[in-house]
Amino acid sequence: MTQPPARSIWKIVLTNFINSLRPRQIRGNLVGSDYFGNKYYEIPADPSVGKRKASRWFDPPKKDDFMQEMPAEWEAWLRGRRTEPPSEEEVMRNYALMQMKKKNAIAVDAKSGQMTPMEKGMETFPKRPEYEMSPGAKSDKE
Repeated sequence: MTQPPARSIWKIVLTNFINSLRPRQIRGNLVGSDYFGNKYYEIPADPSVGKRKASRWFDPPKKDDFMQEMPAEWEAWLRGRRTEPPSEEEVMRNYALMQMKKKNAIAVDAKSGQMTPMEKGMETFPKRPEYEMSPGAKSDKE
């Protein structure tokens, strides 16, 4: 009876270390892009080889700048909350709705005489006398 060749643990460790230093070429299927210039990719799930979840990622237009804006539909697809990627019509329809809401908010502020910048954060939230800023807190009038 012949013995199989012995495995050298150091050879395996050294081979894995050298392979980890090589840049990987990950190739996925281009699924779509958005109006910010992000491109979205996917490697589908393959249960026959033990891969139960699809790998999804995006490639921003400016490399190494991952703090960019992204449409909510694409973010939901990336996080796995939706199985199908959003269609371009759906994204553009929601973008048009977002622009209309911004215009309406500016019109309401102009009508009330209070112009507020359209920025993120609690500091830029419109302050109106008829609304509480903090629930249950006393206002300056009282």
